[in-house]
Amino acid sequence: MRTAILFTMCAGMFLVQLDVTVVNVALPTLGSELHAGVPQLQWVVVGYSVVLAALLLTGGALGDVLGHRGVVLTGLAVFGAASAACGLAQSAGWLVAARAGQGVGAALLLPGTMAVITGTFPGRAERARALGIWAGISALALPAGPLLGGILVQTAGWRPVFWLNVPIVAAAAVATRRMVPPDVRKPGRVDFPGAATAALALGSGVYAVIAKTPWVGLLAVAFAVAFVAVELRSAEPMLPLSLLRSRQTAGANLVSAAMNFVGLGSVLVFTLYLQDVLHADPIAAAVALLPMFVPLVLVGPVSGRLTARFGPRPQIVTGLLLGGAALLNLLRIGLGTGYWTLLPTLVVLSVGMGLLTAAVVTAAVADAPGERAGIAGGINNAARQAGGALGVAVFGAVAGEPAARGSFVDGLHVLGVVSAGLWFAAAVLAAVTVRGRVRGERVESAG
Repeated sequence: MRTAILFTMCAGMFLVQLDVTVVNVALPTLGSELHAGVPQLQWVVVGYSVVLAALLLTGGALGDVLGHRGVVLTGLAVFGAASAACGLAQSAGWLVAARAGQGVGAALLLPGTMAVITGTFPGRAERARALGIWAGISALALPAGPLLGGILVQTAGWRPVFWLNVPIVAAAAVATRRMVPPDVRKPGRVDFPGAATAALALGSGVYAVIAKTPWVGLLAVAFAVAFVAVELRSAEPMLPLSLLRSRQTAGANLVSAAMNFVGLGSVLVFTLYLQDVLHADPIAAAVALLPMFVPLVLVGPVSGRLTARFGPRPQIVTGLLLGGAALLNLLRIGLGTGYWTLLPTLVVLSVGMGLLTAAVVTAAVADAPGERAGIAGGINNAARQAGGALGVAVFGAVAGEPAARGSFVDGLHVLGVVSAGLWFAAAVLAAVTVRGRVRGERVESAG
């Protein structure tokens, strides 16, 4: 029974991660069918990740107050309904709104599935093994997303990319209702003002970049200030700012944001480059993107073992330096070059991200008190999602329309230099803020 619960929760998490990447390879096709330009295609991607990032901590708090089983069931229902709405979309605006609905469901599922697994496996060793399986299956969604999306788009169109979620969600909901017992609710309340101001700050910031409207950027800053003020005054804040007083915690979260800023932004522009500049079909583009995901999945577990032995700093700094060097390779791309020029960037960037992922999570939670390690991990996850949403907005805005092949390639050159500079700066930040070793019990709790 416990194994069945574990894999049911893994199915929910797999869908959350799958929908981060599965839509990318479908963007040129749905853009053509829905008459959407790059700014609207950016919203198809970030409509999901902005809502997920903004509501992730709220989803965890709702589970604590209302019970994680019920929140998981609600998340599955919302995610399934929104996925069906995505598949029925008749306009780009409809699709973006439905993607935001998927983000709401995902924000309930991600912390909820983890909490159910934690409650199902109370022993430290068995819990670590269960969470390792949970993380491993979710990591498989990264290479599976583009490949599955490419096959579906080329053989059946872009709509089944979303409809595929519906039967999986339905089966997971039935299994959850039958197998997962109701959990004990904790007294408390949910920080809805914090959630609202966080969503407005992140959403308006992304809109300012995509629409290139500076005054909305100022509005985003105002909402961010309001969010900090709300959290400082809240008795039960969504984001306990005291956790960010540690230099290591703050530094690790900034590195996490920079990692996904470049990672998810790159997936967007590389997909457009492969399909609209190199004229690869969806399946060929999906296969071509695999070198950006497979090394990440393979290197991640190795990085976890290295982090347990040597601490997080060596892996973080090495990963950032490798990724920065890979991004500079984008300067070699021209109108006369092809996929083989891009390939070293895909492979080495993926290795760098594989080294980073486990190490930054370990660093982010290492200084948190034991009872707050979960919220510290949630903050790190939210930082990654927020960074990814901003990255998609910035990368798409800089690269522009791929139909203008020359200016698009020039945009890739700019992105290569700026992104490399960002990761090199993050490497310096990590070297200064992250300790070489952390206490053994912290490394174990983060793994």
